[in-house]
Amino acid sequence: MQSQSYHGYQVCGHSIVEPEGQSQRERYAASGTITFRGKLVHASGVLGHFDSEEEAELAGLDWARAWVDAHS
Repeated sequence: MQSQSYHGYQVCGHSIVEPEGQSQRERYAASGTITFRGKLVHASGVLGHFDSEEEAELAGLDWARAWVDAHS
């Protein structure tokens, strides 16, 4: 998980390892969360599937920052 403060919110990007499928390589599902003063404001569903944990986390952070921008 990667997190940062953004316009007063705490935004987080998450990666969830997926079971190896037919491709025989690990993939990561991305998601994001936004909290304010320790309370959950909003959480995404699965945003996409990525080849690395870092790519998935960054996608979650991007989504969370965009959500804050659209709702502030």
